[in-house]
Amino acid sequence: MDVLRHGSAKNAWGMRAAWLLLALVAALYCGWRFAGPSPLQTNLLALLPATEADPVAEKAVDTLASALGDRTVFLVTSHDDAHAKAAAKQLGASLQKSGAFASVTAELPPFDLSQIASLYLPYRFGLLTPADRAAIARSKAPDTALRDALAQRIYSPLRGGLTTSLADDPFGWLEHWLGNLPLATSNLELEDGLLVSHQDGHRANATSVLIVATLPGSAYETKTQHAVLAALSQGESALKQAFPDVSVARTGAVFYAESARSASEREVHLIGVASLVGIALLMMWVFRSPRLLLLGFVSTALGIVCALAVTLLVFGKLHLLTLVFGASLIGEAVDYSIQYFVVYLGAGRDWDARRGARAVRPALSVALATSLLGYAILTWVPFPALKQIACFAMAGIVTAFASVMWLLPALLPHAPKRSPRRLFERSARLLSAWHRLIGGKRAWIVAALLLIVAIPGWLRLTSDDDVHLLIQRDPSLVAQEDKVRDAVGVDNSAQFFVVRGETPEAVLQRAEALGAKLDALSGTPNGVGGYQSVAQFVPSAQQQNSDRALLAQNVFRDTAASRSTLLQAGFKDEVADAWIAAETKLQAKPQALLTVDQWLAAPWSQPYRHLWLGQVDAATKAYAAVVIPQGVTPRNAAALIATARAVPGVAFVDKAASVSKLFGAYRVDSGWWLGGALTLVLILLIVRYARQEVHAGHAAKEAPLGHRVRGGIAVTLPVLLAVGVTLAVFGYARVPLNLFNWLALMLVLGVGANYAVFLREGCLRADADLGAVWTGVLLSAATTLLSFGMLGMSAMPALKSFGATLALGIAVSVLLAPIGMPSESRRIA
Repeated sequence: MDVLRHGSAKNAWGMRAAWLLLALVAALYCGWRFAGPSPLQTNLLALLPATEADPVAEKAVDTLASALGDRTVFLVTSHDDAHAKAAAKQLGASLQKSGAFASVTAELPPFDLSQIASLYLPYRFGLLTPADRAAIARSKAPDTALRDALAQRIYSPLRGGLTTSLADDPFGWLEHWLGNLPLATSNLELEDGLLVSHQDGHRANATSVLIVATLPGSAYETKTQHAVLAALSQGESALKQAFPDVSVARTGAVFYAESARSASEREVHLIGVASLVGIALLMMWVFRSPRLLLLGFVSTALGIVCALAVTLLVFGKLHLLTLVFGASLIGEAVDYSIQYFVVYLGAGRDWDARRGARAVRPALSVALATSLLGYAILTWVPFPALKQIACFAMAGIVTAFASVMWLLPALLPHAPKRSPRRLFERSARLLSAWHRLIGGKRAWIVAALLLIVAIPGWLRLTSDDDVHLLIQRDPSLVAQEDKVRDAVGVDNSAQFFVVRGETPEAVLQRAEALGAKLDALSGTPNGVGGYQSVAQFVPSAQQQNSDRALLAQNVFRDTAASRSTLLQAGFKDEVADAWIAAETKLQAKPQALLTVDQWLAAPWSQPYRHLWLGQVDAATKAYAAVVIPQGVTPRNAAALIATARAVPGVAFVDKAASVSKLFGAYRVDSGWWLGGALTLVLILLIVRYARQEVHAGHAAKEAPLGHRVRGGIAVTLPVLLAVGVTLAVFGYARVPLNLFNWLALMLVLGVGANYAVFLREGCLRADADLGAVWTGVLLSAATTLLSFGMLGMSAMPALKSFGATLALGIAVSVLLAPIGMPSESRRIA
């Protein structure tokens, strides 16, 4: 006997050491990951799936997000024009000095606009506006048309924007083309070296000055966010002292990312602390044992830390949704240890740790299988965050289950000193009375009544698949972004066209064809307020050659007449000779054409380089560009989609609409998934209860097929009714359903089925105390409700839908769980 006891103690210490080693490895790995660059993913776009059928479109989304993500914009506003400009200079200098930004631009450095014209001057004969092209083509008297164009050029000297010299561009064709460049597509004006916007266009009203800054790193890095906020806080504080009448609005991905990260951290603390405190109080009230409370949290902590390590190992990053959801997993992970403690306390002096583990293993195994089924379905949904949540939850509950099976027996080798007998007896009487009311043959009456009540609610169900259900943006930041957008006059929409082709030339030609169709829509209800396209900066080689051919045929055929026209207008001989030489050179041999690479090499093209994606597929050598329209609305979206379809190689990308459409498709599919999951759970439970049926006063015996099926249905019925009642409540409350409600119902199935399983497994154990089992079920449900119910208070709409659905479904599941008990089960009075 002593040898057996010594061997058992040795095995117990070995088990403890193994679990301690696992905990240390997982904790050290998590600590190492968080010690370096933060693995927390605050990029909201990373939560969204790849919705575009064309991978090039997805790359365009990522490219634009990267191009715009490192930009931060500040708008300094005052009713005093001088104050606004002085304050902007002060704030710009303060932000630059802080070192939090890679660059800060408040005062624009002197820029010679001739740099833009100098890029295009060598290629001027291939750059005609549609108006000039049409005028030259339809002119029946080229000499007269040239004299008129020259006269207009000479006698209208007051010109704004980009200008060219008379010697280089006597007829103004290049100047006209430069005037069509989409450079000034905003309400901003250059005053005193600053970008200024006047409300209603008058200085008497508010004056706003724009400051643009770029970040030294990713907007989603915690270090970058802290540095930017600290610098801005210091700059605004100094600004308020010097200029009390000045206000500062800000916008940029860094502020939304920081806001989302801070909100998620607050929710993690709130949910985590509230769950821990609530669960601790409940367990202490039921078990009256600090030791059991500590062991329960040891099992749960192991589940959480291993889930965190596995998720970081698999995905490399941790989404905000996963972090917040992980805090709520505490309530579910502690369920397994609660069931073990119930068996422990119910055994009294007859306690044997290994026998206790064997007794609880069937119930926990079935419960684990149903929970894993519910979470596994989430891995099929193409949302990165949901895949992470599923991975986190599955790793957490598997670890918690394993710790209950092997660690807790090593930590609870001795029998309990006291047992809450009175509580168990009261619980048994409550269970007996409740089972008599809703169990047995009455279960079908209860089910029928609930069905009758639920049907009108189902008929009132509606849906809402808006992508904004996934995220919650800070209203203050949204208001500031709107203020900046109104002042600048640019619609920062997320809708754009992707143009692709086998060569850069093919891309430019298709972009030109798209631009022509967008121009045709101008002035109609389906028109847009302009657009930006790389083809506006670099015409295709086909277009350049066509323009040159048009000039050669209609203008440059008679060089003597051209020279005479210039001389009569007063041009010097050398200027006229230089122009004629350029004409002659154009006709003598093919000239070099302007290319995208030349445009990209120009420093001033930097703000527009995101329009060119370049080579997007090395294997097929595919190239792509984006065309960004302004003023996209639901009213003209259909026309823009039709326009894209009319041009080969063009696709209209609306990320928000695409995700919303995917939401709707998967919301419909999730109904089928739920039905399939219910079928699998039913089969699983029928198989589990196919061998034995316990009857009052009789020995266990083989159950006939009818009893097997009825047993499986009886255990599945509570969670099935819980799903139906939950849907009915949402219908009566007029709360639109979204994908996350349906995915939460998967977890209602996975978690809610456990309670009927725990009760039925208790009935199958000859030595089980059903009062203790029911107490454990109620405690498990209470802890799960406490943690998942807290999600209903989340600021993230997706988690709020998740939490509300889970809380309601689990509450109904536990109330109806006694339906799953055998009709002739033992009752303890």
